[in-house]
Amino acid sequence: MSNAKLNELIQPLVEDLGYEFVGIDYSSNPKNALLRIYIDESARGIAIEDCERVSREVAALLDVEDPISSNYSLEVSSPGLDRPIFNLEQFERFIGEVVSLTLFTPVNTRRKFKGELLAVAGNQVIVDQDGEQVGIEFENIVKSRLAPDYKAVFAKSNG
Repeated sequence: MSNAKLNELIQPLVEDLGYEFVGIDYSSNPKNALLRIYIDESARGIAIEDCERVSREVAALLDVEDPISSNYSLEVSSPGLDRPIFNLEQFERFIGEVVSLTLFTPVNTRRKFKGELLAVAGNQVIVDQDGEQVGIEFENIVKSRLAPDYKAVFAKSNG
């Protein structure tokens, strides 16, 4: 089953439970398939009880719908500081932040980029890579995450 079909099935349930559906990662490895669902709650964040609640409800839905024919593990998680970015709307939300991108095919001989997210223009994500603006087609992005400055985050929490 494709990620898009799994999104269509799972997103409404997660949102009906009162959480933001951030996205899913599905690895269909035959020996240890994994379905990871990222949820968030902007006012207070995500606690273990939230993950447990969503996990129970999603597991019940998946048992009924049976969209994955093989054995798999189900994980529900908060997106964390280095949250994955799954769609253009999420990219727009994080303009000004530093992102890390991995691409299917190279752009300017590179498959990995890390820099400030400058804009979203049409179907392109624009990042500052070493002082140069680079436009990357959204469909060419394999993985994308926020890339927080952990030293600054920990200094702020300890100071």
